[in-house]
Amino acid sequence: MSSSSHRQLLLDIHRPPVPTLDNFVAGSNLELMQHLQGLTEVANTGALYLWGPAGCGKTHLLRAVATAAASTNPARPVYITQAATVGERLDVPPGTLLIVDDLEQLSAEAQVALFRAFIAAHPDRLALLLSGTTPPLELALSKEREDLRTRVGQCLIYEIKPLTDEEKAAALLQHASGKGMKLEDALVQYLLRHGRRDLPSLLATVDALDQASLELKRPATLPLLREIMQLNVETQ
Repeated sequence: MSSSSHRQLLLDIHRPPVPTLDNFVAGSNLELMQHLQGLTEVANTGALYLWGPAGCGKTHLLRAVATAAASTNPARPVYITQAATVGERLDVPPGTLLIVDDLEQLSAEAQVALFRAFIAAHPDRLALLLSGTTPPLELALSKEREDLRTRVGQCLIYEIKPLTDEEKAAALLQHASGKGMKLEDALVQYLLRHGRRDLPSLLATVDALDQASLELKRPATLPLLREIMQLNVETQ
């Protein structure tokens, strides 16, 4: 491949898909998806905390809910932020869908701000969607903020259940089929054994393989897939 082809393919591998609720492969998380869909509705004022390790799709889901909620009713305030950027206050108007990602990164001041948001949730008709890498009891919060831990623990709590290899394989084949691409089972199995474990990265690699096959007029074979994946490793 030429150097320009190298650069473009690597961009394709690292470019994440636009997060939507529809392009999240639910697997065993169907009940969670139903509750997230409910949060996009105007009248919903619940509080939901979801957790799981990096790469399980937490940020994808939070961004997807924010987009869906804003689309459902553009007049409804939606505030989405990373915990690391929360300051001493969370000034949100009544009726807001408040979304905070990565709760384990909250500073001491931000923990106070989020606790105040919990207190204001009922009178101000706030809906809260929060995420972290651990269940509430294991969140790294200040000793003085056990009250916040209690509030998070009272949310509707879901652990994002990882996809099985069979579910990932089905998602990869469906994704390729939607692109009009024939993806051999041997390529899928190689990706699952040697690729990154999170589904967005796997899908991005399939997209890069498809583009390389078209641009280079080479079939989507195992040697071409290995070449693309090796390029990805070399740039990390």
